[in-house]
Amino acid sequence: MTTALITHADCHDHITPDGHPERVARLDHLLHALAPLDLLRLAAPAASDADIARVHPQRYIDRIKRAAPEQGQVALDSDTWVSPGSMQAARRGAGAAIRAVDAVMSREATNAFCATRPPGHHAERETPMGFCLFGNAALAAKYALDHHGLERVAVVDFDVHHGNGTQDLLWDEERILFVSSQQFPLWPGTGAATETGAHDNVVNLPLRPGSGGSEMRDAYRGGAFPRLEAFEPQMMIISAGFDAHHDDPLAQLAWQAEDFRWLTHELCRIATTHCRRRVVSVLEGGYDLAALAASGRAHVEELIEAGK
Repeated sequence: MTTALITHADCHDHITPDGHPERVARLDHLLHALAPLDLLRLAAPAASDADIARVHPQRYIDRIKRAAPEQGQVALDSDTWVSPGSMQAARRGAGAAIRAVDAVMSREATNAFCATRPPGHHAERETPMGFCLFGNAALAAKYALDHHGLERVAVVDFDVHHGNGTQDLLWDEERILFVSSQQFPLWPGTGAATETGAHDNVVNLPLRPGSGGSEMRDAYRGGAFPRLEAFEPQMMIISAGFDAHHDDPLAQLAWQAEDFRWLTHELCRIATTHCRRRVVSVLEGGYDLAALAASGRAHVEELIEAGK
């Protein structure tokens, strides 16, 4: 068995203004770092409206379609932009998540990493925000439940910013346990430990600004791993943001690449016990290019090791 890498050239066609942190170079640097690795390389399909409608209503999908300009860029809010290629890029991101679930469920691959952009975990049910258009991780989890008949799926988000969109999309879904670690306080302002979901299905791990890998490991050992073990998920979806790295310009945590490696190893250990090693990881943040490349490679190397 092997690890699948799912991406598509269309993800380079989501163009943001000069100086925007969520830029094409992110994907270039990450894919360059992954190029030497032994991976099953798959093309991301474009998700249909029906696919995306598992987590977003059609009126929202239509709004994003209408917003994309024929040329240039248009701001949906102060952070989130669309260009002529953004809708197709976002469809590829959603389609990659679905393709990854199919690959893992069919045993075409043991696990999978989706290297796509724009990211997704800030997109709420009817609100694009934080560079995000569609909730790819939440979509993957819902698809695994509704299409493949799984009964329990875990979503783990280690991006430095809280996955408010994923939390919004999964708040009422008792079949999904959502675990999110994030710097707190920090934009978007959500992610307090008191936010626990409609069915006690949300676990937030707020981390103080300036904290590093040691504090992260303590938080996961004490607050996340026991909940994941007790939930006994049949698949794990990872929202893999690499902006908790010490060098990232958008936040103030102090993780190193080896911290992402350790966390990936531990999540894969739980997946080996409960999920038949089924792990689907989707790219979220990470805005220092060198840190993104090094941390992303460490993450994927651990997926490869777990997939052997």
